[in-house]
Amino acid sequence: MQIRQSAEDYFETIYVLKKANGSVRAIDIVNHLGFSKPTVSVAMKKFRENGFVTVDEDGQIELTKQGLFIAEKTYEKHNIIARALMSLGVDEKTAYEDSCRIEHCISDDSFAAIKKWYLSGKEEQEEEPAEK
Repeated sequence: MQIRQSAEDYFETIYVLKKANGSVRAIDIVNHLGFSKPTVSVAMKKFRENGFVTVDEDGQIELTKQGLFIAEKTYEKHNIIARALMSLGVDEKTAYEDSCRIEHCISDDSFAAIKKWYLSGKEEQEEEPAEK
């Protein structure tokens, strides 16, 4: 199964909701993403069949190791890119909106370069002595 932007968004949403609430059900995804219940149901069935999620008898959704890997990677891209944009002066709302689009199409090499640049700048800021 080729991982598309919508799948990355689903996995990232499950990851974020699980971190925030401790559990995730389809209705949580419906409310978070604004999709219809049938749309989320069809997606969860497809992801379950392809080994990205499990759904227990109570409807609790869990990411598998494969789904978690994609979710964490997408989440990291989203946050690093947004923070990098904010460090360049972009307002927070715009930075997160733009990073949501960029995270899906940026190459691994370009993301690694942005991450390295952003993190090196953070380290330099932490090393600067306090003003007297």
